[in-house]
Amino acid sequence: MKYITFTVPCYNSEDYLTRCVESLLPGGDDVEIILIDDGSTDRTPGIIDTYAEKYPCIVRAVHKENGGHGSGVNARLELATGVYFKVVDSDDWLDAAAYRTILRTIRKHVSFTTGRPLPDLYITNYVYNHLDEGKAHRQSFSNLFPEEKLCSWEDMGHIFPSQCMIMHALVYRTELLRMCGVRLPEHTFYVDNILAFEPLPYAKHLYYVNIDLYQYYIGRADQSINESVLIGRLDQYVRVIDHILDHTDLAKLKEDQPKLAKYLYNFLALMVGTVSSHYTIAGTPEAALDREQFWDNMREKSPKQYHCLRRTLVGKATHPKTKAGNKFMLAAFRLVRKYYKFQ
Repeated sequence: MKYITFTVPCYNSEDYLTRCVESLLPGGDDVEIILIDDGSTDRTPGIIDTYAEKYPCIVRAVHKENGGHGSGVNARLELATGVYFKVVDSDDWLDAAAYRTILRTIRKHVSFTTGRPLPDLYITNYVYNHLDEGKAHRQSFSNLFPEEKLCSWEDMGHIFPSQCMIMHALVYRTELLRMCGVRLPEHTFYVDNILAFEPLPYAKHLYYVNIDLYQYYIGRADQSINESVLIGRLDQYVRVIDHILDHTDLAKLKEDQPKLAKYLYNFLALMVGTVSSHYTIAGTPEAALDREQFWDNMREKSPKQYHCLRRTLVGKATHPKTKAGNKFMLAAFRLVRKYYKFQ
């Protein structure tokens, strides 16, 4: 039995792919590692094939035309054989001790269930690693969930604005992802936000393990969260927000699962704030017009959700109406970024 399917989308990843794969291999026959070459033009295809040949019972190599991160995840979800499913970016890795813990926990739950439901979602901590600076920032959720206990969203504690269970914190039950029908847009960056948002209302049984499992590398100049790169791709970030607004009715969710709705409003507010603030950072008249159009389009698409977002602290802070407000917003954004080390 494969307890976890790891999907690793790869595009020109020759410089760091080995670190990622080597961190996954200790799972042995309990895991399935699907390495997806998304039309790479460097040595990535050969590295993938070498791993598949050396570990035929663990590693599967997939080569496809370039379609972006989302197309690879979509295709591999259909083929996954693991009870659980996790995406690992090719420049990231898993902590060895934490990996042993989560795999042991999943194995125990799958093998020794006695009428109790399996967790739909495992939640773990993650770490931002600035290797070039020798610095790291840990994102924990110990204040949100009871540790190592089956729980629901209504058991969630107080949410701080900075707390986002991005893709790196989540290990989904594979059948839940298939059931909710999540599909990520192709040729679009930032689709990992969809995977960390859209399936959550379907997850009824949660299990938090207080371990620093996912190690998130930050520091490449071409990384999608780099400020200049993000500014050049704001249209794609907006596309992701539009997808979320089209596929999630937060107003209705607020009636059924209020604590989850509150968390998702916070998550969406941070995404909206990222777009709004980066339009301001761009500092051009065109970007200023795009920012206003972005807010206007959101109000037209989903009035209730727009007004809820505008009332949040992030919504107010990232859509100021004066030059002084813009300057204050930029200073606050850079201070938060420096403290939390998310870029």
